[in-house]
Amino acid sequence: MAGPLLKTCCLCQSLRTGSVISGVCGILLAIAALILMFVSRVEFKTILIDWLPSSVVKIILAINLCMTIFISTLLIVGTLKRNHYLMLPWVVLGIVLAVGLLVSVIYTSVVFFIDGFVLMGALWLVFGLLAVVIYVYMWCVVYSYFTILRQENDRGLYNKQPYRR
Repeated sequence: MAGPLLKTCCLCQSLRTGSVISGVCGILLAIAALILMFVSRVEFKTILIDWLPSSVVKIILAINLCMTIFISTLLIVGTLKRNHYLMLPWVVLGIVLAVGLLVSVIYTSVVFFIDGFVLMGALWLVFGLLAVVIYVYMWCVVYSYFTILRQENDRGLYNKQPYRR
């Protein structure tokens, strides 16, 4: 069984604290995205199915953001109750979203470059890749804590750690 990827969060906090912070950030960002989506006049499109009306895309995005709030809440509850089963949806969805975010950042920056907006494309690429790196790091923090809890569950909370031979 693989061990945790990280020992601490941001070199000074526990993995438990980092997992709670990841859940809270997920909830806050999803709420902010929901508010901005319905207040602003931005046209939303999908990459593959670009013939969908903007209102349908907004509804799909709103459902996804509500699910993000729910799964982030499960992450917080699972972290506080030390239940790795409640953390599992966030761990699985997190890596899928990281790949999706990376594809979205690259696609959007390429579209900006093709349309002649070189500065916007470069800024989108730099800040988008920075967001991907931060997101993947926070996923690694949660995954590390998830792994620790899963190992504790497998061997029992009060048993000694097995020796490596």
